[in-house]
Amino acid sequence: MKITKIKPLSKDQLIISIDRLTRFKEPEVKYMRVFSDILASNLIIPKLKKSEMERIDYHEITRVVEEIINSSLKSYGIEQTDNYTINNKIYEYENTIFKIDENTEILLKNKINYDGFVNLITEDAPKNLQWLKAQKYVEDIKSFRQSHLIKYPIEKVVIVEGATEETLLPEFARRCDYDFDKNGVYILSAGGKNQVVKLYYSLVEKLKIPIFVLLDKDAKQNQEYINYKLRPQDSIHLLSCGEFEDLLPMDLVKRTLEYELNNISMVEQEMLKPAEPRVKILEEIFKTRGMHEFKKVEFAQMVRSNIAQESDISAEIREIINGIEKLK
Repeated sequence: MKITKIKPLSKDQLIISIDRLTRFKEPEVKYMRVFSDILASNLIIPKLKKSEMERIDYHEITRVVEEIINSSLKSYGIEQTDNYTINNKIYEYENTIFKIDENTEILLKNKINYDGFVNLITEDAPKNLQWLKAQKYVEDIKSFRQSHLIKYPIEKVVIVEGATEETLLPEFARRCDYDFDKNGVYILSAGGKNQVVKLYYSLVEKLKIPIFVLLDKDAKQNQEYINYKLRPQDSIHLLSCGEFEDLLPMDLVKRTLEYELNNISMVEQEMLKPAEPRVKILEEIFKTRGMHEFKKVEFAQMVRSNIAQESDISAEIREIINGIEKLK
């Protein structure tokens, strides 16, 4: 393909594109999405339709995108160098985490001017971009991750059912002296027990690193489905009672409600005693207060800001965090 006219990427577009390329996602999927977007918006002549892009060889796609990105950087005074150390480190990192096929290898073995691009990365950039910049200046990237809490390189994946676990588990872990960002733990909310199975089945075919799966008590059958494909390095935990909200100590729940709802009445406090699902009780409390509908993610954020002492972490939550920590 002969390129005769391109439109340079703006600095914001460059940062967004490289940000998307360095997130935790299957390499072929993220590279092709980003590369296709760049070709669609910044390759002026020849102009390609999406259907035409799908027929172009991966080598050619990579070459053209390299030219667009590198010439864009050059327009901002960032010269091309022959230093591809960062490129090689990215390839090695992705190959450590994911199973890489021939097409993905072509995309990863690019000559994007990362060595120059890192000059655009600021201190408040996303953690994956901070990790990318560190590749140029830091020899021991894992020590840098631990000292700067940047999460990357990722070493473990935790799959949970919903937003409550995604919000609270990292905070509980931090208070148990096991910081997810410091230890390269990436947590994914699947959006339901059936989606957990689908997500695990998808990831287990692509990932080399260990996966920890957390399921609610009513997901016994889903646990069995996952066990069919559970690898030796993976682990699964089925809650002993209800949902994650049921693991929260009652004192923490009461303190959260008192703080967020400007004290709760004796009647509402009595409602917390029955052995009913915690979410059902909370829904009723929010209803009697004439508030908006009870939302798990909002309540999880309330709880997170009210965690204050060791007794706020139940024995089973500690057990779950222990299980994640033990993954190798």
